Amino acid sequence: MLLALVVMISGCSSGPRSLRLATTTSTEDSGLLDVLLPVFEDEYGIAVEVIAVGSGQAIALGEAGDVDVVLVHSPAEEAAFVDSGFGVDRRDVMANDFVLLGPASDPAGIVGGVDITAALARIADSGSESESVFVSRGDDSGTHAKERDLWAAVGVAPAGGWYRSIGQGMGETLTVADEEQAYTLSDRATYAVRSAEGLESEVMVEGDPRLSNPYGAIAVNPDRHDGIAAETAAIFLDWLTSPATREAINAYRPHGQQVFFAAVSIAGD
Repeated sequence: MLLALVVMISGCSSGPRSLRLATTTSTEDSGLLDVLLPVFEDEYGIAVEVIAVGSGQAIALGEAGDVDVVLVHSPAEEAAFVDSGFGVDRRDVMANDFVLLGPASDPAGIVGGVDITAALARIADSGSESESVFVSRGDDSGTHAKERDLWAAVGVAPAGGWYRSIGQGMGETLTVADEEQAYTLSDRATYAVRSAEGLESEVMVEGDPRLSNPYGAIAVNPDRHDGIAAETAAIFLDWLTSPATREAINAYRPHGQQVFFAAVSIAGD
């Protein structure tokens, strides 16, 4: 079923080799893949098939052997994927951060804050009084995992009418939160793109170190499944972490704003 979400980034659907890439929706919704992958395809003649889902679903596809590489942002799940023998050769790729968004009316009174847990606590208190709504992706993505960790740090198990878990990607979640004048957690890249397209939600809280959002790429272990394109995966990982691609990641600035920062410590430079 998830394979129905495959999107061919290249205009050419055939070639001597191909790579199956499972990645988080933020890399697609932000437009970054549309910039990076055609360069790789032209250089190597390798067609990339992209499945854009939540990080948890992307890792599950790797565990099932349905893809060759995963590119995600969920450090704990990435470590478990490698430790269990499903993934090999993990690479740091890039990072950005999460931002807590909300309506201009800001019923919880959190705008301008730098303490994410204090802000979430105020949203929960305001929500219990029917003043605030929080929209969660609820899709086992890296963003959803971060949100769960933050609620746990607050000591709140969010539930009730003020908390909406919708099981959708980042773009859809931003649309729902905007329409409902609700709070939500977003990666900065997707928010930057959507805000330039007319999204009215505003940044309420940013800058807390706990909102760091690193991305890693991992090859699927060919010893666990037949049909894994191990050689092609190795080529892709080397290219993705090369100086030229790092430069392209840093240069990607939708609407003039840098939204991804390439990892700077890559062995072999």
